[in-house]
Amino acid sequence: MTLMAERAPVEPPGATDPRGPDAVPLAFYAPMKSPDHPVPSGDRTIARLTMDALRSAGFGPSLVSTLRIFDRDGDLATQAALEEAAGQEIDRLIASRAGGAKLWLTYHSHYKAPDLVGPAVAAALEIPYAIVEPSLSPRRREGPWARFAAANERAIAAADRLFWTTARDRPALEAAGHAARMTHLPPFLEPGDAGQRLGTPASTPLRVLTVAMMRPGDKLESYRRLARGLRRLEQPSVLTVIGDGPLRAEVEALFAPFPRFGHQVVWLGALEPPAVRRAMAEADLLVWPGVGEGVGLVWLEAQAAGLPVVAEDGPAARDVVRAGQLAAPGDPRALAAAIALAAHDRAALSTAARAAILTDHSLEAAAATLSSTLGALLPSRVP
Repeated sequence: MTLMAERAPVEPPGATDPRGPDAVPLAFYAPMKSPDHPVPSGDRTIARLTMDALRSAGFGPSLVSTLRIFDRDGDLATQAALEEAAGQEIDRLIASRAGGAKLWLTYHSHYKAPDLVGPAVAAALEIPYAIVEPSLSPRRREGPWARFAAANERAIAAADRLFWTTARDRPALEAAGHAARMTHLPPFLEPGDAGQRLGTPASTPLRVLTVAMMRPGDKLESYRRLARGLRRLEQPSVLTVIGDGPLRAEVEALFAPFPRFGHQVVWLGALEPPAVRRAMAEADLLVWPGVGEGVGLVWLEAQAAGLPVVAEDGPAARDVVRAGQLAAPGDPRALAAAIALAAHDRAALSTAARAAILTDHSLEAAAATLSSTLGALLPSRVP
């Protein structure tokens, strides 16, 4: 049984989020992974970015709960235990009136990590309830996750506003009759300063960068496809890999024969964000197939740095890869051809990458959407 109901002390409202006099108190919750969780991941990063965007939008978000609701294995005992823990958390938050929040916003609710807390608390306190990145999976209505899938559907049905982020999630939400309550919130990040591009001239080996964790499932499969594609690249290259994880030995073994094919590999391990940004400034392309990616935050980060992206064609990649090339999934020759095309056009793609992020995927753009949409749910923007 995999039981994930870790809970850390919750800061009192406003302790870590200084509020201006007109900020609207907002209860923030991320059942899949709290923004203060110790293990880095895309989910944690997006939760933090969402809180930043809410601040920019005129809200004062407080992390009112760090209860983690996550059943990886589809275990009924796990789900029952998590529901019991959620009930206790609901009682606590109602008693505290969620720190005086005027609105509740949950980031990411799905069949493995449904929001078991927010709907009940918001209803009891009579405050609006919204979800960023709700995901429905009708096929999970039967099977080991049926109980959590039903809870997730109830949470989504209770929401006053649903912010869908990727094209993959939209059809199921609309088919369930939620279209009137849906708002598009494209994936976003804080672009920062692009800095100076230090990519190499065309005459030198192509400098390819990959940034990803090394774990079972889609990540390992993406590394496999990356290795197969690069082996078919005729142009000499230097691949720099940033990332670590339990399958590092397996990932390194995939690239062990690369010197025979005219390619070098540099392993940097896990790095802090400033070091990752420096690596992006020195690279020519970010290449990551992205099997099963939900959002593809690393693709956004690369383009914000002016780094073109090569990925496999899929829902998440089509949403966020604005400057680069998409290859047919699982086709090594197609991936190699996409890398070659992007390398040839990388100067023009670099300029386009940064511009696309600033226009459509910036934190500022997200804040504007959150401000107008959430503001409409409140009788007044004054708390």
